[in-house]
Amino acid sequence: MEVRAGYKQTEAGVIPEEWNAKPLLNVAPLQRGFDLPTTQLRHGIYPVVYSNGVLNFHNKAMVLAPGVVTGRSGTIGKVNYIEADYWPHNTTLWVTSFKGNDPKYIYYLYQDIKLDRFGTGSGVPTLNRNDVHAFRVAVPPLAEQRAIATALSDVDALLTAQDKLIAKKRDIKQATMQQLLTGKQRLPGFSGEWEVKTLGDLFAFSGGYSASRDQLSSEGYCYLHYGDIHGSSKTSIDTEVDYQDIPKLDISLKQISAKSLLKDGDIVFVDASEDDEGTSKHVVVVNKSNLPFISGLHTIVAKSKTDELSHEYRHYCFQTAAIRQQFLFYAVGTKVSGISKTNIPKLMLPVPSIPEQNAIAAVLSNIDAELTALEQQRDKTRSLKQGMMQELLTGRIRLV
Repeated sequence: MEVRAGYKQTEAGVIPEEWNAKPLLNVAPLQRGFDLPTTQLRHGIYPVVYSNGVLNFHNKAMVLAPGVVTGRSGTIGKVNYIEADYWPHNTTLWVTSFKGNDPKYIYYLYQDIKLDRFGTGSGVPTLNRNDVHAFRVAVPPLAEQRAIATALSDVDALLTAQDKLIAKKRDIKQATMQQLLTGKQRLPGFSGEWEVKTLGDLFAFSGGYSASRDQLSSEGYCYLHYGDIHGSSKTSIDTEVDYQDIPKLDISLKQISAKSLLKDGDIVFVDASEDDEGTSKHVVVVNKSNLPFISGLHTIVAKSKTDELSHEYRHYCFQTAAIRQQFLFYAVGTKVSGISKTNIPKLMLPVPSIPEQNAIAAVLSNIDAELTALEQQRDKTRSLKQGMMQELLTGRIRLV
């Protein structure tokens, strides 16, 4: 392969003539972090860095700033840049010496390496330090390292600002829901008392068809696994928009009860959760095309008995603190808690008129649209950063 002028072929790939290819051991070697039993943890000003980030503070630091720390076991591949003196926990590996290189550049270099490729062992993988140290990387002169680190830091600052804006918008949505969905604040033109209904007044409840994750594939009919409700931040699932991402079950529909086939407007709750927050997890089904859609293991299907709740309103009315508290009240279990088909009909829901429901849903839908636009913008920035890292850290684009 012909190498263009000003570049050379190395074990780290094609890099500029002025750059060097070195094993990471000679660039920024790693060392295992230090034990810190919970009984010795004290509140202080020094961050304690675990495999998935800063989780505690201590009154003693083991390493002087700045620091680059990555997970040794547990969360492999997450790299942290620490700007204060710190304590790297024994679930991490930390850079012992930057060997004259720019620390922020080393941070981005380790981000780009994809460290999870060096994970070994069954169960919880562990980062193999020897393999990491033998890996050869491209090392530019110090001035160019600093220019690259500055450019990528600017993008990180933009990402941080976008994340903060998204978090603020989510808080606004949450506060707006608590006000509008409880009737504490009324939209212009609406007054009068709301009715209070039990979920048993509004819905008929049934279970899903049990199938294990191993039985699911890309062939067959759409299947809603309870784990996919737990693992998603979305509160609706659309058989058209989400079709490619929905697991499939290859089965004859003759084996599926009509009560387990999900129609447009149905609501699916999980009946088991390992944490309190998950006990009220649910999705509203959007199925305009009436595709066969099977509700699965550990789900409770709610099908309308009346037309007292508009489809749009259902996307929001089960997200209030009052509803979550009722789920917790009726949840049973120790390690795994959940609500039963016997108890879920007892939950109480305030129900405004259909016009007010639609007005409330419109306000919240507009906030959702703003959130989606902000998240898309943030995702584009992340993609931009990835592209910049690939170009800058290989020298394909030069800044000096």
